[in-house]
Amino acid sequence: MTRVRPSSPMTTPLIVACALFMENLDSTVVSTALPTIAKAFNENPVHLNLAITSYLLSLAVFIPISGWVADRYGARHVFRIAIVVFTLASILCGLSNSLAEFVAARMLQGMGGAMMVPVGRLVVLRAVSKTQLVSAMAYLTVPALIGPVIGPPLGGFIVTYFSWRWIFWLNLPIGVLGIVLATLFIADAREPKTPPLDLRGFILSGIGLSGLVFAFETMGRGILPNWIVGVLLVAGLVTITLYVRHAHRVAHPVIDLKLLRIQTFRTNIWGGTLFRIGIGALPFLMPLLLQLGFGLSALNSGLLTFAAAAGALFMKLTAAPILRRFGFKRTMIANAIISAIFLASYSFFQLGTPGWVILVLLLAGGFFRSLQFTALNTIAYADMPPEKMSLATSFASMAQQLSVSLGVGVGALALHISVSMHGSQLNVGDFTFAFYVVAIFSAASAFTFIALPANAGDEVSGHGRVPVPKPALAPKDS
Repeated sequence: MTRVRPSSPMTTPLIVACALFMENLDSTVVSTALPTIAKAFNENPVHLNLAITSYLLSLAVFIPISGWVADRYGARHVFRIAIVVFTLASILCGLSNSLAEFVAARMLQGMGGAMMVPVGRLVVLRAVSKTQLVSAMAYLTVPALIGPVIGPPLGGFIVTYFSWRWIFWLNLPIGVLGIVLATLFIADAREPKTPPLDLRGFILSGIGLSGLVFAFETMGRGILPNWIVGVLLVAGLVTITLYVRHAHRVAHPVIDLKLLRIQTFRTNIWGGTLFRIGIGALPFLMPLLLQLGFGLSALNSGLLTFAAAAGALFMKLTAAPILRRFGFKRTMIANAIISAIFLASYSFFQLGTPGWVILVLLLAGGFFRSLQFTALNTIAYADMPPEKMSLATSFASMAQQLSVSLGVGVGALALHISVSMHGSQLNVGDFTFAFYVVAIFSAASAFTFIALPANAGDEVSGHGRVPVPKPALAPKDS
């Protein structure tokens, strides 16, 4: 057994955060490089969307079994293998010379990502105490917000001044570093008894989730005919319904719906899904507005939206004090409304809007969105029994992936509806309707938090805890 070196409580979250940053960055930087890659492969750029879709489908299929795999083979061991798979697949992406090779490599990359994200979160949950959970989750939230923000400008810079292949090869040093650090500082942990894999549930969930993700990702974007999107949506819903019936009949389903009986976890799933629909549309809508609406280059628009990442970084320092002062319930209700207001405010961006105004609104919006993600990701595990943590992380990761894909679909559909109403080409005014629609979804999440008891998650946040006064010093003998 590898001996783990002693470290600070935040070492494990930082190591996992670096791996998650690699995954989040890669998944967004690719979209910027697709036209260049299509040209290199002599393919229609529309066909290169298969590279994004294949990655998302691979995530949808394999995320549900990540918890079972971690319990069976050990969280640290699986986390390291996931980094290896993701890194090797990145190298293969860079070596690809055809669309078929590229799509196959992206599917393999998705398998690595499907294990890396939820298992990485599980590693953190098992490494930190409940009192450290808010700070740990703040570290894990930052990569999810920074990656989509700096991905487009970084991708634009690489394809402009270097080869598109370096987008993937840059993952090699990060992956090697992650494997070394995980080996040195992350303790191994696994469940002593692992139930057999729910193979039928795995197949049903894989078909259902991939159908829904594919439908949401292509909805309103003109990539597929509407009737095919409709068929995918119906097929996904029917298969998921069959899975729900199956999950209630077996002892150990791959996605345990009984976890929804835990109120704090249920709040994360339903409230988090609504909130992420609005936020998930932002990386899709904002670059379109700045590039197509305002005529900015991918590099310039990316540099402007980097303010959101700065807001997310600032949140890391303030999340714990805010949750300690106000508690989870009040923070999440208020923050859902505030974040939705910032989302709606982006609809007022026009060609004449000063750059500093856009910068300030993106900075503040990034802070509040990051705070809400930290609160949601923490409250999910506040009351979760330790033996259920692996199932909970795979369940939560699946819901997050589905809600973000749904957000892209809702944003694209809102743009499509707006364009259809005036019958002309996409213009800046169409984004007003789209931002209002997604803001309503995020604001609606506040209603799901009202049912939480006032003291929900207090053990984790420290809210309401009476500080123990220090004993008075005895007077010195004169």
